[in-house]
Amino acid sequence: GGQMAAFEEKMKNVGLMQAEKGYDVTIVCTSDGQQANFWQKHLEGVKGKVTPSGSTVLAVDEDWPGGAGNFLGTLYAWKKACAKLKEETGRDLAAELEKGASVAIFHTAGKGTRMAPLPGGENNNKPGVKLPVPGSLSILESVIRQTGAYASSRKSRLSVFWGDQVFVPSVGAEYAPAHHVDIICGLGPMPSAEEWAARGLQGYGLIAARSDGSVAAMMEKVTHAEATAQLSGMEGVERVGTSLGSFSLSAPFLKTLCGSFAAELDARAGKMDSDPHMWMPMTLGREAYAALAVKKGLFDEAGAGEHHDRVTKIVAGFDVSAGGLKGIFGAVPVGLDMSWWDYGMLKLYKKNSLLLASEGEDAKLARAFFGVPEEGRAASSSLGSCTVDSASVVSSTSASSGEVSGSVILGVTAGELRAEGAVLVNTCAKRIVAGKGSVVYNVVDTSEEGLVLAENEVRVGVFTTKEGHAYFEMRSNVAEIDGGKAFKERVCGNAMSFQEVYDLNCGVDVSACAAAAAKARCEFKL
Repeated sequence: GGQMAAFEEKMKNVGLMQAEKGYDVTIVCTSDGQQANFWQKHLEGVKGKVTPSGSTVLAVDEDWPGGAGNFLGTLYAWKKACAKLKEETGRDLAAELEKGASVAIFHTAGKGTRMAPLPGGENNNKPGVKLPVPGSLSILESVIRQTGAYASSRKSRLSVFWGDQVFVPSVGAEYAPAHHVDIICGLGPMPSAEEWAARGLQGYGLIAARSDGSVAAMMEKVTHAEATAQLSGMEGVERVGTSLGSFSLSAPFLKTLCGSFAAELDARAGKMDSDPHMWMPMTLGREAYAALAVKKGLFDEAGAGEHHDRVTKIVAGFDVSAGGLKGIFGAVPVGLDMSWWDYGMLKLYKKNSLLLASEGEDAKLARAFFGVPEEGRAASSSLGSCTVDSASVVSSTSASSGEVSGSVILGVTAGELRAEGAVLVNTCAKRIVAGKGSVVYNVVDTSEEGLVLAENEVRVGVFTTKEGHAYFEMRSNVAEIDGGKAFKERVCGNAMSFQEVYDLNCGVDVSACAAAAAKARCEFKL
């Protein structure tokens, strides 16, 4: 019963994840101005496919020395988006939010070292990495459409999401917000010490919630014993679970926060993240917070106490009944059977791409979300005598011969195409032989012998507008190399390290590079 009900609930939630059901205003926060220009133009072009046809898109960059952290970064992106909309159209976004608009911010900044070399293939535009699905959706576009499931419940709220994972709740996504801040989390009964260790809960930020949905405490990466000790003195804690980090704010509380942190926002100084700098001091006592903050190296003892006093004062001075709400901090449960597809690491990008060619409920759900039919998954491609098994997903591809099994392929042009359990995206070659677990991305190969990839081999093509670097390829290995650890090393005989490619791509015109790649694919001759 439970499992079946969860699957049906998830399928229902996937039905809410359609462009027209999304946010009235979508704000994308990027690492630099070139990326902001790219997303402004790109997302305006896909209204009706990713966001509602009549919606507004605002891309802004976080030009904050050393980074703002995701809490100050959220307030800063909101202020920048308000200013941009006012300047360009005369509209008052803060007033629209108060009157019932739903607005969402998507944070995309960060190098994506653990995804390397894929972001290099998009010239550091990490959220622009494509998924091998019909319609060539990027990771960010998928996240925007997925999180739109919450839009109808979040009138007069600012929702905040991160750009590299897609999740499908196993409980209804629609709800009536009762708190000025609410945070998405996987709540369930307090697990035993054994289950705690088995689920690896000591590696996550955790939320403890009361029966009315209010948050009793937020804890960062604690053992079962530490959590039990912290919760022992608290009344009415019913459920505990991992925080997904994603939160939403009411219009009045957002206004209060912008005022309270105006000094930092005006000076573009300081760095604060939502969990340790805001939600923890809101839920923990002064001493408990100071101990935690010192242990984490956020403050010294005195600084932690002062920061706790500051947050306490902000909350104490705020009218909790504003907007008809009942509390300051609440939890939005996603259900313990939620599905979660993370693309923020190369091996997870591969795994969750290949999920589309797999069996099981999660695979069915992913196909439903990405619009992959259960039957005829290669119907949109012209494949000549190339045979394709029923599991493979092949989109916008042309080939004349070969054999494809258990693979997920998008935008490939090849004479002979052989792929087994491989992921191929936007690649052209006279012949492609892709071994099990290999990943090929953005490669245009004009050689007679074509591309031959060994098991788990990765090859990414990089097009740039830089002199002497019009096109080059980066190699890696899904099983053996973690870009996060090897970012500064020249691996697999590459002429440059991932870091050097990152530096080369810094500040380039992403749109011009994407156009160069498209032109090369277009002009490719078999």
